[in-house]
Amino acid sequence: MLTRREFAASLLGVAGAALLAAAPSRADTPSLNDLARRSGRVFGAAMRADQLAAEPALRKAAAAECGMLTPEIHLKWNSIENRKGSIWYEPVDQLVAFAARNGQKVYGHALLWEQSTPDWALRELKARRNWRLVSDHFERVLGRYGETIEVWDVVNEPIDTQGGRQGLRRNTFHRVFGPGYIAHALETARHYAPRARLMLNDYSFEYDNHVEADRRKTFLRLVADLKGRGVPLDGVGLQAHLDLGKGPLKRPVIAPFMQALADMGLEIYITELDVKERDYRATPQTRDARVADEVARYLDIALDQKAVKGVTTWGLSDRHSWLRIERGDRVDRKRYGNPAPNRGLPYDAAMQPKPMHQALAQAFSGGLT
Repeated sequence: MLTRREFAASLLGVAGAALLAAAPSRADTPSLNDLARRSGRVFGAAMRADQLAAEPALRKAAAAECGMLTPEIHLKWNSIENRKGSIWYEPVDQLVAFAARNGQKVYGHALLWEQSTPDWALRELKARRNWRLVSDHFERVLGRYGETIEVWDVVNEPIDTQGGRQGLRRNTFHRVFGPGYIAHALETARHYAPRARLMLNDYSFEYDNHVEADRRKTFLRLVADLKGRGVPLDGVGLQAHLDLGKGPLKRPVIAPFMQALADMGLEIYITELDVKERDYRATPQTRDARVADEVARYLDIALDQKAVKGVTTWGLSDRHSWLRIERGDRVDRKRYGNPAPNRGLPYDAAMQPKPMHQALAQAFSGGLT
């Protein structure tokens, strides 16, 4: 059976395959979103309005390549209302306006996440134990953007199979309201955005190790329970922060997990795709090839699943990657110099497309029918 990459080459021919392998340089070269759209999908990237305003090359690439933009930080509670009663919508409004000018959609990330909840709200939740704090936040945000943004991460990262309670992260919401907070959040979001598609978003489902195996089982159990009780859940976000230190990606691991989600009638979005390097002791060319191969392997599996509706990278350029060199990573500064930044996104720090860009293009083209 042909892989997606082999299928793309056979379908497009030698000239077409060469075009996909080349860095995009002409206005008539299909964008990543053009290619994704041909298989009924969307390509997007996480963005910040301030970075778009400050960097013309990033702005040009975002407008040209993306069909969907995810606000990286500014749609989160601690950005919108860092101080109680002081509401700040400006950067989200700017991103929404940028998307509208360029015919793009916006992905709503994220309504409820412990790490992006302002300290004042966490204190009040613990003291008052009143869901109205959450409901008021949802009402404000969905009241402003619920007609514009069609897909929302309602609860972000609810799973914790190592330090959690029965597989759920013991965050403030869990401690105050119990495990039912997830269903309550989805029901509250449905109330204020009745036509939106509501999602759970989480990470570490890709690799063949006991931790991620437990996470897959727990996540499937959670979504099956929610669906079985009629809780409004339309889809899931799989973050897909790939990691070159976790061993090979395996179809028998990833494909059945995605199929189980699809069998429950859920849409799937790849929401935060990037690649963490672990061995930086090579030339940039070799590092880029490793990253591109990991992305190609993952999408070769993921895009065979028709329930996958979109792929979003967590940024476009390595310049803005959240990934850092960590303790335990392999570095040879004498031979190769400073290896930063991590090279896990489609464009390098100078906004030049890399082999990961080519891997994305070829993966989307492999789905043409």
